[in-house]
Order: sequence, then structure tokens, then C-alpha cells
Amino acid sequence: MTRRTRLASAALAAFVLGSALAACGAIPVATPQSYRAPRTPEGTPDLNGIWQANNTANWNIEAHVARQGPVFALGAAFSVPPGMGVVDGDEIPYLPEALAKRNANAASWTTLDPEVKCFMPGIPRATYMPYPFQIVQSADTVLFAYEFASASRIVRMNSQEKSPAPAWMGWSMGRWDGETLVIEVTDHMEETWFDRAGNHHSDALKVTERYTAIDANTLQYEATIEDPKTFSKPWTMSMPLYRRREPNARLMEYKCVEFAEELMYGHLRKK
Repeated sequence: MTRRTRLASAALAAFVLGSALAACGAIPVATPQSYRAPRTPEGTPDLNGIWQANNTANWNIEAHVARQGPVFALGAAFSVPPGMGVVDGDEIPYLPEALAKRNANAASWTTLDPEVKCFMPGIPRATYMPYPFQIVQSADTVLFAYEFASASRIVRMNSQEKSPAPAWMGWSMGRWDGETLVIEVTDHMEETWFDRAGNHHSDALKVTERYTAIDANTLQYEATIEDPKTFSKPWTMSMPLYRRREPNARLMEYKCVEFAEELMYGHLRKK
């Protein structure tokens, strides 16, 4: 038996033994529910910081295989990476007509996807785009600032204030449920999508978000989706969000409007 084989066998044996002891209660196992976040001056969990998802949900929130990207001349560059999906139960309960619309969206995503046009991404998509976002808490509000398109939203805490009109980032009302920040987001623009795969919603969308610190550098994120015009029942997506820990971590400027001008307005150029 080689040294490498002996080490691998020892590691496997230690893993099996540790798992067995943990199952018997011999080794205390830390659980996310046991973590208590630091407190703000107001006594609420401190979620301040710069956070980012590490998944492929912006490509497709459902499980998907790798496939060719939109520009064949670039070969493997910008191909679609595979992903396990973030939808609980692995299926979105579309109504038949809404499913047909999703499929049509997917077939033409390079021209229809609001991201391509640098429109603000909406909620929950802004959370898992491949760009960081920042949470800034105060006594009465929580600010979410997103790197993509310099989007932002204000979460009004323990308020009954009504939305004046639908908005790209919706209308966010928040409250604390123990260690969890709960945000109800309504009054969405129906033009926003959930991902590049054409997953969509109507103007009846309601998103209930839950942000829970499970350790010093990780938030557990859940978003429950309700939209009776599009889905047969509510459904949920979930994922971890990770703190950006680089020295002097900050949001950079990503104003993408100029990147979309030719696509959207080039045909209006005077000849």
C-alpha cells in the first residue's frame, strides 16, 4: 500500500468515525440556528456588509446542464455553466399559458431579457446576479445597494406606508422575526425576469424574502414567490450569500447603460 493510499484510507476512516459519533451525539454539531449575529445599536441583528451569491442562478434558477453560449464565434467563452438550481423542489409550478411564455422568452432571451438592456433587475434577481450588493442598516430603514446598473432599494421597517406606483425594484416593507430580516416586496414591474432562461412573473408578484446570518460571513437567503396569474401555487428559492472579505471591499461602478445604447437605439441613427 502506498503512502498516498494509506493517507486516503485514514482520512476516510476518520470521516466515517466522526459522522457516526456525531450521529450518536458524542460530538456536538454546530447548527445555523444556534448562531446569534452581532447587534446594531438598536439591538437588531447586524447584517451590514457587502455580500454576493456564488451560483449560476442568474443563468437559470432551475437545474440546468452546460450549453453553448450566445456567440458561437467565441467558442467556450461565455458558454452557459451547469447549475444545480436554487428552486426548492426543483420545479416552478407554472400555469400552462405562463409556461409557454417562459419557453418563448428563453428562445429569444438575447433580445428580450431586461438585463441585456441594462434595466434594473428587480427582486429577487438582483440578489443572485454575478455582482456584489451592500446592506446598510439604520434604525428605521435598510438600504440595499447593488453594483449592477447602480440599482438600489429602501426597505421601510415596521411601516404601513403604501407604494405610490409600481417600480423596477418593487416596494419593500421589512420586519425582524428573531434573527431573520423578513421583507415583503410588492408593486413590481412585470417586465423583470428571474433569470436569463426566461422565467418570468406578472404584476401580481409578491416576494417574501428572509435573510438570516448563519455564521459571521454567511447569510441564508430565501425568497417565497406568490403570483396567482403565473403560478399554480407559491414556491421558494434559497441559497447562501457570502460576505466579500477583501481588504477595502466596496461596490465598484457598473453603469451599463452605455453598453446597451447601440443595441436599443442604433437603428435610430440618422443615415
